[in-house]
Amino acid sequence: MKVFVTRKIPGDHLEKLKSEGFEVHVSDDNRILTNEELLAGITGADAVLSLLTDKIDGDVMDAAGPQLKLISNYAVGFDNIDVAEAAKRGIIVCNTPSDEVNEAVAEHTWALILALARRVVEADEATRRGAYKGWEPDVFLGTNLIGKTLGIVGLGRIGSMVARRAAGYKMNVLYNKRAPDPEAERELGVKFVTLDELLSSSDFISLHVPLTPETRHMINKDTFAKMKKGSYLINTARGQIVDERDLVDALASAQIAGAALDVFDNEPNISPELIANQKVITTPHIASATWEARNKMGEQAVSAIIDTLKNVKPQNMVDEKVWDIRRK
Repeated sequence: MKVFVTRKIPGDHLEKLKSEGFEVHVSDDNRILTNEELLAGITGADAVLSLLTDKIDGDVMDAAGPQLKLISNYAVGFDNIDVAEAAKRGIIVCNTPSDEVNEAVAEHTWALILALARRVVEADEATRRGAYKGWEPDVFLGTNLIGKTLGIVGLGRIGSMVARRAAGYKMNVLYNKRAPDPEAERELGVKFVTLDELLSSSDFISLHVPLTPETRHMINKDTFAKMKKGSYLINTARGQIVDERDLVDALASAQIAGAALDVFDNEPNISPELIANQKVITTPHIASATWEARNKMGEQAVSAIIDTLKNVKPQNMVDEKVWDIRRK
């Protein structure tokens, strides 16, 4: 059976596929594949190990052929895959959620919060270009976190881990999700509020919702207008949740004091206005980039392929119902 891997991944997990006797084809190009390259590589594959940057729709699935049984996505998110089209064809889709990934993203979120609060990136850049001439009383003044309010939009696994760490800074934590979570409130000391109240009351707003039609550009000119003046926005979820044009305007008007972004509306293309703005910290979609997280992701993605091709139900199926109508 043929397995197509769209890009080399860290670790030796792909060797496990070879040891199982599968014919493993790994893209020679260490970059995002074009659609034409993806179509060529996936043709004849029984399983594909894809990345979040691989857009897999019904046409790509059909190009693979009727033998395609599984798309194993090396990511927690799966908005790059048309899951409904896969289900119609009996193709299983798996992803790679884990505590290791969640912890990594939560830690990166806090790295960005701290960098914003204490203007770490600006200070580092100034020091490197020789602007540091000695201690001064009013250079790169930031803000303390103690006593401030952190607003978490989406209190899932990652959002909860972010909230847990806020206790160390004695921050007040507000959250918004579809419904109140009394268990999380007892465990984490967080408070459920409406989105409008969260926006108007929070000094730092951290996004942790999945990308859906409902959340696409949910942070826009209307929501920016409701934010507490001088607040900060952190996004380690999905870039399309924030309307970047409106973000640029909110920064220019000083409605918000800064933003830290690990994800972008049109990755890998980033608005030049955001790149040039010293109030913005950018990182290249690396929130889950730890050895521990990547190792777990590789282990899960490969295990899903081995199990599926051995007719064993894999873990982390995006749509469990597909198992009963799967291709064999």
